[in-house]
Amino acid sequence: MDLNKFIADVPDFPKPGILFKDITPLMANGEAYQFATNEFVAYAKLQGATLIVGPEARGFIFGCPIATQMGIGFVPVRKPGKLPRATVDQEYDLEYGTNVLSMHNDAISNGEKVLIVDDLLATGGTMKATIDLVEQLGGKVVGLAFLIELSFLNGRDKLQGYPIKSLLKY
Repeated sequence: MDLNKFIADVPDFPKPGILFKDITPLMANGEAYQFATNEFVAYAKLQGATLIVGPEARGFIFGCPIATQMGIGFVPVRKPGKLPRATVDQEYDLEYGTNVLSMHNDAISNGEKVLIVDDLLATGGTMKATIDLVEQLGGKVVGLAFLIELSFLNGRDKLQGYPIKSLLKY
């Protein structure tokens, strides 16, 4: 299936000069959404994943159905203050400033084989911070999965040493 036809280009969003890749048409099409999810499930099985992790909010969109289809757990990675129990936190750099991601401090067992899923690989900052959280808790990242990779932003450079699957590359 050609998933490209389910991605809408939105010029100048969220600011002038940005060409936003809108995934909501793919999500609205059951066949396309199922196809993408099945591709991720096959990759997760190939990598031997025993747990799926996804950063908010769009990592939830694919992470939860993958975990459900596989009969394994899903762990959300959120912004600070959004999780109700004790967390581990990871600060990471943005183009201008920093941000922080949080995960419950008991979310991952030592040695757990984790596949991290998100909708988009851009600069790699969010994914690297998520990897750091997983590893801080003793998890082993067995793969990274993205619906879209913006290759021109070189996000893979921050993620060297981790297997990566991207369904679409721009």
